[in-house]
Amino acid sequence: MNRFLSTLYRNVTCATAAALITLMLSATFVEATALPPGAHAQTDGFVALAPLHPWFGQPQPAVLVD
Repeated sequence: MNRFLSTLYRNVTCATAAALITLMLSATFVEATALPPGAHAQTDGFVALAPLHPWFGQPQPAVLVD
Protein backbone atom coordinates (compact mmCIF):
# COMPACT_ATOMS: atom_id res chain seq x y z
CA MET A 1 0.00 0.00 0.00
CA ASN A 2 2.90 2.34 0.70
CA ARG A 3 4.17 1.96 -2.87
CA PHE A 4 0.71 2.73 -4.25
CA LEU A 5 0.40 5.93 -2.21
CA SER A 6 3.92 6.99 -3.14
CA THR A 7 3.18 6.52 -6.84
CA LEU A 8 -0.16 8.28 -6.53
CA TYR A 9 1.43 11.24 -4.70
CA ARG A 10 4.14 11.51 -7.38
CA ASN A 11 1.63 11.39 -10.22
CA VAL A 12 -0.65 14.00 -8.63
CA THR A 13 2.32 16.28 -7.95
CA CYS A 14 3.55 16.01 -11.55
CA ALA A 15 0.06 16.56 -12.95
CA THR A 16 -0.41 19.64 -10.78
CA ALA A 17 2.94 21.06 -11.85
CA ALA A 18 2.16 20.42 -15.53
CA ALA A 19 -1.23 22.10 -15.20
CA LEU A 20 0.35 25.13 -13.47
CA ILE A 21 3.03 25.48 -16.15
CA THR A 22 0.42 25.19 -18.90
CA LEU A 23 -1.75 27.82 -17.21
CA MET A 24 1.18 30.22 -16.87
CA LEU A 25 2.21 29.78 -20.52
CA SER A 26 -1.39 30.24 -21.67
CA ALA A 27 -1.76 33.44 -19.66
CA THR A 28 1.50 34.76 -21.09
CA PHE A 29 0.34 34.00 -24.65
CA VAL A 30 -3.02 35.70 -24.10
CA GLU A 31 -1.34 38.78 -22.62
CA ALA A 32 1.20 38.95 -25.46
CA THR A 33 -1.48 38.72 -28.16
CA ALA A 34 -4.07 40.97 -26.53
CA LEU A 35 -3.33 43.89 -28.87
CA PRO A 36 -2.99 43.84 -32.65
CA PRO A 37 0.55 44.19 -34.07
CA GLY A 38 1.83 47.76 -33.91
CA ALA A 39 -0.58 48.85 -31.18
CA HIS A 40 0.71 49.93 -27.80
CA ALA A 41 -1.06 49.63 -24.49
CA GLN A 42 -2.22 52.85 -22.86
CA THR A 43 0.01 53.58 -19.88
CA ASP A 44 0.06 56.45 -17.45
CA GLY A 45 3.81 56.42 -16.89
CA PHE A 46 6.84 56.79 -19.10
CA VAL A 47 7.63 53.78 -21.27
CA ALA A 48 10.95 53.63 -23.11
CA LEU A 49 10.67 51.97 -26.51
CA ALA A 50 13.70 50.58 -28.29
CA PRO A 51 14.12 51.95 -31.82
CA LEU A 52 13.76 49.40 -34.60
CA HIS A 53 16.66 48.58 -36.82
CA PRO A 54 16.40 50.46 -40.16
CA TRP A 55 16.34 47.16 -42.08
CA PHE A 56 13.38 45.81 -40.12
CA GLY A 57 10.40 45.13 -42.34
CA GLN A 58 12.05 45.66 -45.71
CA PRO A 59 9.81 44.47 -48.55
CA GLN A 60 12.50 42.42 -50.31
CA PRO A 61 14.62 39.65 -48.83
CA ALA A 62 18.37 39.94 -48.53
CA VAL A 63 20.37 38.81 -51.56
CA LEU A 64 23.41 36.62 -51.08
CA VAL A 65 26.27 37.51 -53.42
CA ASP A 66 29.09 35.09 -54.23
